[in-house]
Amino acid sequence: MKNVLSTKLLTPGQKTILNDAGINFQEYEAINIHYQEFQLTTDFDYYIFTSQNAVRAFINHNSNFHTKKELGKECFCVGGKTKLLLEQNGHKVVKMVHNGAELGSFIVKNHKKASFLFFCGNRRNDDLPNILTKHKVHFKEIVVYKTELKPQHFSEHFDGILFFSPSGVKSFTMSNEVGNSTVFCIGDTTAGEAALFTDSIIVADTPVVENLLKKVTLHYNLSIKK
Repeated sequence: MKNVLSTKLLTPGQKTILNDAGINFQEYEAINIHYQEFQLTTDFDYYIFTSQNAVRAFINHNSNFHTKKELGKECFCVGGKTKLLLEQNGHKVVKMVHNGAELGSFIVKNHKKASFLFFCGNRRNDDLPNILTKHKVHFKEIVVYKTELKPQHFSEHFDGILFFSPSGVKSFTMSNEVGNSTVFCIGDTTAGEAALFTDSIIVADTPVVENLLKKVTLHYNLSIKK
């Protein structure tokens, strides 16, 4: 039986994917997310969210700032679940892509003269802001959450390790070596961080947890029970 480690706590449905495939797993939270207080600036054309955490931080912000205009603000985002969370909270998503570099390129090509308010974490990836800055797109960043690394040492060997963010990779490798474990990553940015420690990397086709778990089962030549 294969033994894998998830650096994120899984939902019951997600656990079922691994259990039904006969994969033994452990799970823990490699990072903690802390929402931050911030001042909401309203004089921007669009909002940008590159994570669900940023959306949740925005939603949890003081409701006094959430005027009808701001609740209906059109947005650009990274990830299908980020898009869904925005739409569930009254926002129209103009464009959804799978990574920050792709979003930056789209904005430069199609909305270069617009202004953007970018809601992000303290450990956000540089790709998007670098592209916008290079092409002189008007934007402002607001840090709405902070990521705390929670290093934890594991004495046993894992056949596979599941990573869901670059910060998760950094947290795990602070106290452990990847060794000859196969690393499964939610997306290319996470894989880029993992590549600093191993060449044995498998990336989900789309940045969705369930898709990553199916990659795990396929890699070990196991099928999900119907």
